[in-house]
Amino acid sequence: MLKRSLEEWLAEIEARHPSEIDLGLERISLVWELLKQEIPPSRSVTPVNITVAGTNGKGSCVETMQALLVQHGYSVGAFTSPHFLHYSERIRIDGVAVSDQELVAAFELIEVVRSETSLTYFEFNALAALVIFRRADLDAVLLEVGLGGRLDAVNIIDADVAILSSVDLDHQDWLGDTRALIAREKLGVARQGKPLLVGETDLPDGFYETVRSIGASALYYGTDFSIDNGGDSSQFSVNLKTNTGTLLIPDITHGNLLPVNISLALQALVSAGFVINARTCLEALKCLSLPGRQQRVKFQGVDLLLDVAHNPAAARVLAAKIPIIKGTTYAVASVLNDKDWAGIVAEIHPSVDVWLLGKITDNHRAMETQRLVEVVYNSGAEAVCFESVEVAFKRAVQLTSPGDQVVVFGSFHTVSAVLMIISKEG
Repeated sequence: MLKRSLEEWLAEIEARHPSEIDLGLERISLVWELLKQEIPPSRSVTPVNITVAGTNGKGSCVETMQALLVQHGYSVGAFTSPHFLHYSERIRIDGVAVSDQELVAAFELIEVVRSETSLTYFEFNALAALVIFRRADLDAVLLEVGLGGRLDAVNIIDADVAILSSVDLDHQDWLGDTRALIAREKLGVARQGKPLLVGETDLPDGFYETVRSIGASALYYGTDFSIDNGGDSSQFSVNLKTNTGTLLIPDITHGNLLPVNISLALQALVSAGFVINARTCLEALKCLSLPGRQQRVKFQGVDLLLDVAHNPAAARVLAAKIPIIKGTTYAVASVLNDKDWAGIVAEIHPSVDVWLLGKITDNHRAMETQRLVEVVYNSGAEAVCFESVEVAFKRAVQLTSPGDQVVVFGSFHTVSAVLMIISKEG
């Protein structure tokens, strides 16, 4: 076999499959069964598998669980997507991205085993993670769903604990055009008799009936486990449900992660049978943050707020976190063409003074700048378009005066482009 670098492998697998998104488990299940025959498990005890689905909040749940497990001395593998700066961010062991050599070795094995079976880019990603995790000595495996749940690649693994962080409209072309249909697809990661943790509080029609038909043991945020901030918005406490009663984790100071997602992560570990204590949890959580989630940074003296919000629900949360200032708020934004851009703009535009829009240049599904501008105009605001997100961002920084701020949002690709500039020029 021709020896390829990681970059060459990624270019190859991205171009190979006819569809970027090809939901279904038949092909990837076949390859995974063959891979398992090639790789003896690293330990006799199978690691606990926790799968996270949801419209928003999946990455925050995984990041929190990973930090908690590492702080308690457990070994953990985490698979998330997409990445910001380097592909290896998607596959981590104990919070550390795996090496290019490990990734290449996994791709090479998958290539041999798959034979004539065609796999999407994401399916290659998921299988590479599972190969690496199977070779490692892990107590837990955390899997973030890429799209939906029932037919997503990670659902070939039976979840010992499933999390459904939120349910809202997104990816309607694949998941359905109602919250009820989308919820049904996401609930596909739950398993009969296994814990299912639900973070969504505005449950769509038929939700309870779907859970009952699956037979999962559901725990609901706000009912079975909950938070209490005692009137202090900077801190909160979490009341967790255990087999013997309740466990209180008090005085949690949170950064840019939502309390609901932190509580889901804590409850998931308790439901999975991990032994945790309050002091260690507080130590793990006190400095926890996630890139691109209400991330505040300074670049060349300018205050930036970066968020991957790419649907109206996430945009609504972001809008509430945009500081009210005396200066000008510049928005640098772009989305993929399957997103509800009008809904996103409707949530954000009251908090924005000037819009600078640029096309995402690293994904063929990027929305055209003309469409981006038309929607902003229709909302009653004005916008300036640029050839790329990068150019729009640099122009926004040039326009700012002391006391101004720049908010970057709309996609992982949008935030990634800006983070790349910051890493090179900051």
